[in-house]
Amino acid sequence: MTELHHVIDGPDHAPVLVLGPSLGTDLGLFDAQVAALADHFRIIRFDLRGHGSSPAPDGPYTMAELAGDVLELADRLGVGRFHYAGVSIGGAIGQWLGIRHGDRLASLTVLASAAQFADPPSWPVRAATVRAEGTEAILASRTGTWFTERFAAERPDEAQRLLTMLGQTTREGYAGCCEAIATFDVRAELGRIATRTLVIAGAEDPATPVGMVRAIAEGIPGATFQVVPDAAHLLNAEQPAAVNDALRSHLGR
Repeated sequence: MTELHHVIDGPDHAPVLVLGPSLGTDLGLFDAQVAALADHFRIIRFDLRGHGSSPAPDGPYTMAELAGDVLELADRLGVGRFHYAGVSIGGAIGQWLGIRHGDRLASLTVLASAAQFADPPSWPVRAATVRAEGTEAILASRTGTWFTERFAAERPDEAQRLLTMLGQTTREGYAGCCEAIATFDVRAELGRIATRTLVIAGAEDPATPVGMVRAIAEGIPGATFQVVPDAAHLLNAEQPAAVNDALRSHLGR
């Protein structure tokens, strides 16, 4: 296990909400959710391996290991059951937890994710590129994937803040997580998730399109599915009001 860097906001005795970030971002991805929800929840945000301020052990990683890091963090903090919400690879971690450790989850929210990500053979190639050249080699391609052109034009400072997270991600941390994505496939296991689940897609997300995200909800008994308009992959940053409203409703606040 890797001891993840984390930040805690909200009242000590409030229900716990753990937030898992997207590949190439850090816990600052959830600033808008903290601002909206920290009055009612004890929010634990973490950095993935090699992202933000978390250490970067040698890869490759697996989704089981990344989810194990989250459980280790919860155990270290004395947290038994918790609400969990994650974006992209953070959502994949959530699915893994729901399948194998559903007793630990009070609820599950999966945002802009997949039960199997598109084009698995491409992920080791991306990992090799980043190990050789750094995250700068893929920076330009993220602009059109993470957020819409409208968002970049109307909120350039926020767009740059998000892209800066990628530039600060270690080569090994990014590459190792790519390799975890390459081997992730829980399509046949989604039916094992008994936790109350909300699945959210961005209407303009090219990385995890609406149909791919919808398939998660269709595989989980009783899951709720929602599409956020005018949002690409980092939908919680691009359309925070819509995502925050969905989270409040799902979490009961």
